[in-house]
Amino acid sequence: MNPLKPIKKPRLNIDRESLIIDVRRQLDKPSRRLFGQRILTLGGLAMMTGCTLVDDKSVDTFLTRISHMNDTVQGWLFDPNRLAPTYTEAQITRPFPFNAFYGVDQAPEVDGGSFRLKISGLVQNKNVWTLQDLNALPKAEQITRHICVEGWSAIGRWGGTPFSELLKRIGADTSAKYVGFKCADDYYESIDMPTALHPQTLLTFTYDGQLLPAKYGYPMKLRMPTKLGYKNPKHIMEIFVTNTFPGGYWVDQGYNWFGGS
Repeated sequence: MNPLKPIKKPRLNIDRESLIIDVRRQLDKPSRRLFGQRILTLGGLAMMTGCTLVDDKSVDTFLTRISHMNDTVQGWLFDPNRLAPTYTEAQITRPFPFNAFYGVDQAPEVDGGSFRLKISGLVQNKNVWTLQDLNALPKAEQITRHICVEGWSAIGRWGGTPFSELLKRIGADTSAKYVGFKCADDYYESIDMPTALHPQTLLTFTYDGQLLPAKYGYPMKLRMPTKLGYKNPKHIMEIFVTNTFPGGYWVDQGYNWFGGS
């Protein structure tokens, strides 16, 4: 063996065409189109992320870095003053679809009488909130479109209070990076602070003028028309403010974190 001759490492047979299709499928979503107006190549993306696609581990690293880049760019593009479209009652989707990682008959039943919302993290007031306390907050309502990452959408009517109002009442540090949520169905999620303060981000207690049913998130659901559906947590039991990245149920399984619609 010539000691001066470099040894070539074996390269696994990566299906590059399938990988390109998967990446472009992500980039083609409306909130992801900054990356090249559909002209990005696999080589260009790999150079941008500093990755070489030689094995399964490097492919996973590549896709993770693309996802993080996507989150960063969506954050840059997000306009905290831009409103999502609103609709009329005649345009409401009836019935509004149920969607979760379990069947509708498995939606948690929370006892509203004993319910206490826990507040933690970077806030001045960590007192718990009853539903009566929450329902005394200023009222707001919106008819907006829910957009699911699976490709469908539906228009619904949601009532509650501006989430920024609750953040103000608890003395949240609005310079913090994240607001996180823990839910009764083991779901968990987190959002960026600019989205938390957006005027259309509502902590909702009603759907279509009636008490929020269990299938839509009783006792409360965070409704954000600026985010994809999986970013809107239901059955909220705890809210916390933090500078430590909290992740999310689907995010920790590979979904983009920012999740803009």
